[in-house]
Amino acid sequence: MNRTLRRFAHQFIEPYDSHENLAIIGMQTRGVYIARRIRDILANELDADVPMGMLDVTFYRDDFRTKMKMPEVKVTEIPFDLDQKDIVLVDDVLYTGRTVRAAMEALMSFGRPRSIRFCCMVDRGHREMPISADYVGLNVPTHKAEEIRVHLRELDGDDGVYVIQPDTL
Repeated sequence: MNRTLRRFAHQFIEPYDSHENLAIIGMQTRGVYIARRIRDILANELDADVPMGMLDVTFYRDDFRTKMKMPEVKVTEIPFDLDQKDIVLVDDVLYTGRTVRAAMEALMSFGRPRSIRFCCMVDRGHREMPISADYVGLNVPTHKAEEIRVHLRELDGDDGVYVIQPDTL
């Protein structure tokens, strides 16, 4: 996982002459921890001070009224102006694309970024929207009944990507 995070850090700044307009936003919950690690690599290894925020998309989801009985709302904190920033949204798993769509809608309510790119640790397929990741750690084709779990040492005590079979859910 560390090698993938380093690759992401390099890829994030590679297209720009200057990283001054670059910002990272981690999507709650695991995307925040992944984004924080990437930001630390940028700062400590590449001497790039890139601002970071965190985003909760609960109320922007198209299914929040139908699927979620009592949604668990988390913190949204974007301590910088989004206008004309090159934003990289970070999350753990890309599945249907609905969460990313909700994140883009949420971001636009905070300002107008110059660009939005998307980074995920795992792309498992099964898109329901025309959304793809710009940066992918691992492509893991799955059956719809399977689940992908990304473990992070900050939350789970270890780093890893696990495919959970339906009979063990």
